[in-house]
Amino acid sequence: MALDGITISCMAHELQNKLAGGRIAKIAQPEADELLLTVKTREGSFRLLLSAGASLPLIYLTEKNKTSPLTAPNFCMLLRKHISGGRILSVTQPTLERILRFEIEHLDEMGDLCRKYLIVEIMGKHSNIIFCTDQDQIIDSIKHVSAQMSSVREVLPGREYFIPDTQEKADPLSITEEAFTALVGRKALKLSKALYTSLTGLSPVAAEEICARASLDSDRAASSCGREALVHLYRTFARYLEPLRSGEYEPVIYYDGKTPVEFSCLPLTVYEHFRRERFPSVSEMLEQYYAEKNTLTRIRQKSTDLRRIVQTALERNVKKYDLQAKQLKDTEKREKYRVWGELINTYGYGVEQGSNSFEALNYYTGETVTIPLDPQIPVQENAKKYFDKYGKLKRTCEAVTKLLEETAAEIEHLRSVQNALDIALLEEDLVQIREELMESGYIRKRNPGSRRPKITSRPFHYISGDGYHMYVGKNNLQNDELTFQTARGNDWWFHAKGAPGSHVIVQSNGEELPDRTFEEAARLAAYYSSNRGADKVEIDYVEKKHVKKPNGSKPGFVVYYTNYSMMIDSDISGIRQV
Repeated sequence: MALDGITISCMAHELQNKLAGGRIAKIAQPEADELLLTVKTREGSFRLLLSAGASLPLIYLTEKNKTSPLTAPNFCMLLRKHISGGRILSVTQPTLERILRFEIEHLDEMGDLCRKYLIVEIMGKHSNIIFCTDQDQIIDSIKHVSAQMSSVREVLPGREYFIPDTQEKADPLSITEEAFTALVGRKALKLSKALYTSLTGLSPVAAEEICARASLDSDRAASSCGREALVHLYRTFARYLEPLRSGEYEPVIYYDGKTPVEFSCLPLTVYEHFRRERFPSVSEMLEQYYAEKNTLTRIRQKSTDLRRIVQTALERNVKKYDLQAKQLKDTEKREKYRVWGELINTYGYGVEQGSNSFEALNYYTGETVTIPLDPQIPVQENAKKYFDKYGKLKRTCEAVTKLLEETAAEIEHLRSVQNALDIALLEEDLVQIREELMESGYIRKRNPGSRRPKITSRPFHYISGDGYHMYVGKNNLQNDELTFQTARGNDWWFHAKGAPGSHVIVQSNGEELPDRTFEEAARLAAYYSSNRGADKVEIDYVEKKHVKKPNGSKPGFVVYYTNYSMMIDSDISGIRQV
């Protein structure tokens, strides 16, 4: 969920409780569009991060410090001059806007008490941090917005500060039932969109949640809803926002396995099938969510070149496979030519020279067949011609069958590399994948004498509920190492059936594994495969001694001829990772 008005409301309540009465001890501007305030209160010191970044505007309390530039930017120096040592009187949110307003009391140059406002607007690319007088006159802002940049509002020193009302949205906390039904009911948009385009601070996720709680189809046109449905929607909406009035909220992140999917300060029933992690504060929730999201985004960016190489090679091999499969299909008629050649040798002596065809009994099937002939050559030469065609197609079939197997193995290998890129969490995980692509010839090998990078990536390590160690390969090289170097003969090996995925090894210590450990290992194999997220994934498992690696096969490729199977989900939320 974006930082919508609901989250900002909960954040305002949290900051009011923690910072009101505190004094601003330090002001830093580590980035061009970011402030870090240190506030000292009776309960201790707090660091408040305020970011107006266009791609990721944020506001939360954090324990982490950031390095500031040697020379403070002008906006930072201005704030230090006016409000350094100032006392935060209140932190408020106008209506349910994505805005926080810090009221700060300080001493001016004459030693008189006066008040200023530091206003943080969390509005995507229009985010800003604005410093105003108590008369709402702009002193300065972290981003200047001129008339050439915006026809709606100038954000420049000396201009009046106001909140632009360009979308004519209503205040969700004060709207009446009559106004709600009239405003939402007149829109021809789908119901969820009508909600978040009519009311301030509602995100699409919150609108979907309100529709779900009201048991109304969110894709239904709002204008087609009767008054009874709209009244029911209003009452559901009012109950949903009721905790904001009392400051009761429950910060939570919803996870799909280990991937953060959504965060919210109010329960989301539409995400109830995901694992939930609760947090004591909105700040901790936001800090963890965006830290994890940033990690995934950074790895995605770092792996872009590898993904492009793999995807290009995969597309090329899929096209090659399709052409080879078509070529192989064309050889299926080879047996027909062999039979025709035999029938000409058997019955062709009675056929007149110059005939275009003749009929003969196929002694293999008992059916009469018509065999085309070339009238320009002797009848018996037609037999030789068909035998030659048969021989050529037979040789083609044998060659293409081998090529088809090689191409299929290449496709399987490339898809396994794609899966390894999907589960990579650290930059060192990408180093080993790059090495594998070099060995496979997809990336040019480094110059002789160049130092090989140190491999620091290690397999995932989990502990089952019964105390058994479980290891998961992050890529094909680790899969081979786990299966054929780390694992012992009586350890158990798991893998998603017929899908690219990681090898999972459970160290049995020579003991018989409990059923729960088998299920947990199978869940790991399902989660770290291309079938992650499916309701049921088929998993093959067998003792490691039955797993073999054919000579010359691709990394990660193994064979086994006796195994057990189970159907399992890919939820690993209850498995402890070391």
